Amino acid sequence: MPNYRQEVDEVLRALADPTRRAVVERLAESPAVVSDLLAPFSMALPSLLQHLRVLEDARVVTSSKQGRVRTVSLRPGALDVLHLWLGEQRTSAERQADRLGVHLARMTPKES
Repeated sequence: MPNYRQEVDEVLRALADPTRRAVVERLAESPAVVSDLLAPFSMALPSLLQHLRVLEDARVVTSSKQGRVRTVSLRPGALDVLHLWLGEQRTSAERQADRLGVHLARMTPKES
């Protein structure tokens, strides 16, 4: 596997939680202030801030503060590493399926 394994692990860990996935889905639409991100969840602000910290640590989102307002954005290209990794896995799976197809073709009796 290429040398981006740690980055893949961090992103997958960050996205393992349904709340963080929901935040990423929301941020895919547009940047949002923290209070808007909090609105659909029944949790306290500190809990959401912990989720945002995990996403920031994994470099999935970025945030900026202007006055008392913190705006969170999905980092451009943040999920590209997953796309690359999944592409590699799909290629491997496709090779296995091709080998299975060849094997089954050899095992199937031919009609004359």
